[in-house]
Amino acid sequence: MNKSIIIQIKYSIIMLILLIISSCGEKKQEPRHLLEIPVVEVIQKDVPIYQEFIGQVYGQYDIPIRTRVSGFLDAIHFNEGTWVKKGQLLYTVDPQSLEAQLAVEMSKLAEAKTDLAKAESDLGRIVPLAKINAVSQSDLDATHAQYDAAAANVKAVESSVRLANINLGYCRIISPISGLIGKTQANVGEFVGQAPNPVILNTISTIDTVHVEFFLVEADYLGIARRFIESSKQEKDANYIEKENKDGKLTLILSDGSTFKHTGRVKFIDREVNPETGSLLIQTSFPNPDELLRPGQFAKVRAKMDEITDALIVPQRCVMELQSAHSVYVINDSSRVESRQVVTGPKYEDYWIIESGLNANEKVVINALQKVKPGMPVVAKVTQFENRTNPQ
Repeated sequence: MNKSIIIQIKYSIIMLILLIISSCGEKKQEPRHLLEIPVVEVIQKDVPIYQEFIGQVYGQYDIPIRTRVSGFLDAIHFNEGTWVKKGQLLYTVDPQSLEAQLAVEMSKLAEAKTDLAKAESDLGRIVPLAKINAVSQSDLDATHAQYDAAAANVKAVESSVRLANINLGYCRIISPISGLIGKTQANVGEFVGQAPNPVILNTISTIDTVHVEFFLVEADYLGIARRFIESSKQEKDANYIEKENKDGKLTLILSDGSTFKHTGRVKFIDREVNPETGSLLIQTSFPNPDELLRPGQFAKVRAKMDEITDALIVPQRCVMELQSAHSVYVINDSSRVESRQVVTGPKYEDYWIIESGLNANEKVVINALQKVKPGMPVVAKVTQFENRTNPQ
């Protein structure tokens, strides 16, 4: 083979190799595909601050049923756990001892009336004789005194008879109100009316409206009171929570996490702070037309405690916490990830209130905190955050 041809072939092979290497180098220099990251914008708005308090449910009226006489429980005339009407017979206590006491008083009354009749007869005989001076004045006075004493004795024994009748009537225990009655705290045949046996036989509650009581700690009370005084220096009113909740509405969170569909109001605030617990009793009232709530239940009362003007908020899932320090990932103007330390305030629904570290409308990474790192170039995709907490 001609030497020039061999040189030309080698040159062609070398040029082909260089072309291949050059082609591979160009592919390596192609820009990488940037990761698309979901972000939300920092929201600025007026934010109400709510606080939840553990409360206990009471009936609008919880009337204890007591027996006013001692004796053996004779009968129960209702079904436990049902509705009873005002004036309905609930219990009877064995009346035998009280009937005997009434019989004794009736006997005393008959005796007293007999004595009065005799004294009246004696007086009728003495008066004519005294007019003709057939008897002395002292005898007349003594007869008058005997008559007056007999008449007074009749009135006294009549009072005893009325009292015996009243006590006998107490053997029939009737319902003072219409409402829901509970379980009887005694059995038929048990001696009731004094310790150690049950003195309170049962309780009747009206629950078409219920009261929920909770305690406000002294520090929270002072904060609310000061804000109210500053906003209305000339008006004096104890209902600070009522004023803070301008619409007068309180929310009740039940033990299963559901929200009671009826809103409530503050009924009263106690006059003093309990020195032992440092808390103030608050009673609220909620309509309960479906009778879902029962006395003794525990529930959370959600009340508005403050309002922050122009607060900056971000979803809670955007915020990272490490050793009590909070931070977020922000997408800066260069479309790069930036780690930003923030100071958080109270929580609002599913958001954190940011006191410092962020500005309104800045883009904060959400749902991709494990995929990014500081300095990383990304494509920010603004998404709409769905708040799962019911707005108030």
